[in-house]
Amino acid sequence: MSAKPHVGLIGVGLMGHGIAANILKNGYPLSFLDHPGNQPVADLVAQGAVARASGAELAAQCDIVLLCVTGTPQVEDALFRPEGVLAGMKPGTIVIDCSTAIPASTRAIAARIVAAGGRFLDAAMTRTPKEAAEGRLNLIVGGPDELLRDVLPLLRSFAENITHAGPAGAGHQLKLLHNFVSLGFSAVLAEAGAAARRAGVPAGVFAEVLGKGGGGGVILERMKPFLLADDASGFTFTLSNALKDLTYYTAMTQELGAASGVAQAARALYADAVGQGHEARPIPELIAILADGGASRPG
Repeated sequence: MSAKPHVGLIGVGLMGHGIAANILKNGYPLSFLDHPGNQPVADLVAQGAVARASGAELAAQCDIVLLCVTGTPQVEDALFRPEGVLAGMKPGTIVIDCSTAIPASTRAIAARIVAAGGRFLDAAMTRTPKEAAEGRLNLIVGGPDELLRDVLPLLRSFAENITHAGPAGAGHQLKLLHNFVSLGFSAVLAEAGAAARRAGVPAGVFAEVLGKGGGGGVILERMKPFLLADDASGFTFTLSNALKDLTYYTAMTQELGAASGVAQAARALYADAVGQGHEARPIPELIAILADGGASRPG
């Protein structure tokens, strides 16, 4: 019997596949929920991972359950549907939600898990599928100090930087703040890049000036391959996911009574692009959509 806890993973998608591979690499027994949205899992199965037919079956076999799904509705469904995690969860099971979710829902979920005899952390991720595959994600964690200490070895198997944000829900709250800054700057850069294309500004000169001035940073580096060569492969976060995250962020600001004018404008830009059928396109392609006259907002 392994000395390491048995881990269950729900959501073997672009991020979850890298997480799963690193969990296995570090010697943890792994089960995963069989789901049509998974990435190919043959490599994981070859390393010993086991597919489970339902969240209840997964939870019955595991000590720790990780969720890496799209957002709040998917988290609630995975946990609370009739054959979900809660139906099979053993006393003391640890549930770690790595998705991007609405903090108020996360706090309610945490209360339900604890009331059922479990333990709960939110551990929102930043970075990309590339860092997930490399075991170099960033995690923003909400939950009790002692529980974070208990699961640190597992989290370090797939994360490079781990920040404790506060109690349950604080990880998701800080993730939405982070994503507003990231996605807001992506929207600004996309509009500027589209205007530069329409003005005939050479892409290399545009990128150089931004990089040596106030526009330098991580988002420029992710968007630069598309600015220079229409290559979006390094930043595959979709426009529909951007819209979802900014919708969550603006909902949070309304709950807090906080200002959100810039966020509302950025959200409207993504909503226009999604409404025109571009939901599956990656964020850098917003430059081309705008340059071609799409997703425009009235002045």
